Amino acid sequence: MSDMTCSIAGVHFKNPIVMASGTFGFGREYGSLYDINRLGGICGKGLTLNPKEGNSGFRVYETPSGMLNSVGLENPGVTAFLREECEYWAGLNLARIANLGGNTLEDYVEGARLIEEDALLRKTSGKQAVDMIELNISCPNVKAGGLAYGIKTEIAREVVRKIRQATTLPLMIKLSPNAEDIVQMALMCQEEGADAVSLVNTFSAMKIDIHKRRSVFDNLYAGLSGPAIKPIALRMVHQVSKAVTIPVVGMGGIQSAEDILEYIMAGAAVVQVGTHNFVNLRAGADLIDELQILMEREKIESLDEIRGIV
Repeated sequence: MSDMTCSIAGVHFKNPIVMASGTFGFGREYGSLYDINRLGGICGKGLTLNPKEGNSGFRVYETPSGMLNSVGLENPGVTAFLREECEYWAGLNLARIANLGGNTLEDYVEGARLIEEDALLRKTSGKQAVDMIELNISCPNVKAGGLAYGIKTEIAREVVRKIRQATTLPLMIKLSPNAEDIVQMALMCQEEGADAVSLVNTFSAMKIDIHKRRSVFDNLYAGLSGPAIKPIALRMVHQVSKAVTIPVVGMGGIQSAEDILEYIMAGAAVVQVGTHNFVNLRAGADLIDELQILMEREKIESLDEIRGIV
């Protein structure tokens, strides 16, 4: 059988398929449908220091070849995650990635500190539950008029630097496609000690209800994901992977084994699957099987043979 194993900063992935943050919860629900331990990894629901109720009004809207979401990072908060979900995560046999966001630098740092503290305690007892942190810098900076941290490189630099200082866990930075210069953003993350970058997060987009003559979403704009963004996301992954020396995690519109190989050939170490989980509730299991078949058909013995080949 073809070798699908991958590694990022010492974290082992049995295959390159990771479930993207915000599309898989913390795994429990999907775990009732198939054996999620077959996956390479899970990136959990986006966390903030304190619980968030999320946005009001419509939160999800289907659009041609994609989906708009305005969920607003509804989540139980870091402390509740550590108390209620980590025991479950400790029993899983896959890479477990905590996604962390925040609206102030202080929130980011305290959230990372709590995750780090819990990870160290669990490590001594042999019940480690978090293998890596994925830092979401697409959150709005409330102290800077709501502009997302991930838009301007120098504003993002302070967050990445402070979080790198706050945790010894492998650190991956999730990049926004709305950044002024995504390659420079990735290079900055590398300079500040990030172990990997993941891209892309959702594109800022919009849907108007012509009958009500207003945006469908109370928050006006929403995040576009799904197959519609794949060609642009793939181009960005290729550009970033050619510029940095740290691993790149690719995501955006993946719905087939062919899509996965495209991202690997563009330079991705592993990939994240998001919106497709809503189309096919057993997407993870199906993609693993399809990827194995495709690699054997294409006579690919290991993903290392083709990674970054384009």
